[in-house]
Amino acid sequence: MSISLVKGQKIDLTKGNANLTHITVGLGWDPVEVESKGFFSRKKVAANVDCDASALLLDANGKLSQEDHLICFYNLTSPCGSVNHSGDNLTGEGDGDDEQIHIALEKVPAGVQRILMCVNIYDCEARGQDFGMIQSAFIRVVNSKNSQELIRFNLTENYAGMTALIVGEIYRHNGDWKFNAIGEGAHAVHIDILAQRYT
Repeated sequence: MSISLVKGQKIDLTKGNANLTHITVGLGWDPVEVESKGFFSRKKVAANVDCDASALLLDANGKLSQEDHLICFYNLTSPCGSVNHSGDNLTGEGDGDDEQIHIALEKVPAGVQRILMCVNIYDCEARGQDFGMIQSAFIRVVNSKNSQELIRFNLTENYAGMTALIVGEIYRHNGDWKFNAIGEGAHAVHIDILAQRYT
C-alpha cells in the first residue's frame, strides 16, 4: 500500500525491506488549462509547458562533486550506471508519470549520499512561463521489480513565479535509504544554474 507524504516528511525505504534494490522515481505534472479566444467561441486549452526532471548525485557535504553527476535530459546515465533517466517528455500530457528516474540502490557509489530530484521548465524565460502554469505535480517511488508504489508526495502549494522545483530526495541514513519530501520552489532558468547551488 502506498504511503502519501506531506511536505517535510521523511520515511524509510529500505529499513526492514532488504529486497528493495531497484526503485523508479516517477515525476508527473499537468499543464493548467488556459482560455483560448477563437473567432466565434472560447475554449480551454492546455498551456504548452515543457518540464524536465533531473537528479543531482550529491556527496556527504551536499555537493555535486562531478559534473556528470547531474542526470538530466542531456546526460541520461550516471558514470557508474546506477541512475538512469527515462528521457525527455515535451508536454506533460496524459496520465501517470511524465518522466522517470531509475535507481539501482546497491550500485550507487559510496561517495553519493543524496540523490536530489528536481524539475525545471525548459526555455522558461523566452516563453514567459513558471510553475503557476503547472498543476497536479507529484513525485512517487515505485519498487521497480513488482511495480508497487511505495510512496507518493503531491505538491499542492502555489509555485507561481518559480521556474524550478526541488521536489524530494533519496538519501542514506545509517546504512539504509530514506526519502525526504521537500517541495521547495526556486528561481533557476536552466538545470545547470540550479546545479551551481551545489558546487
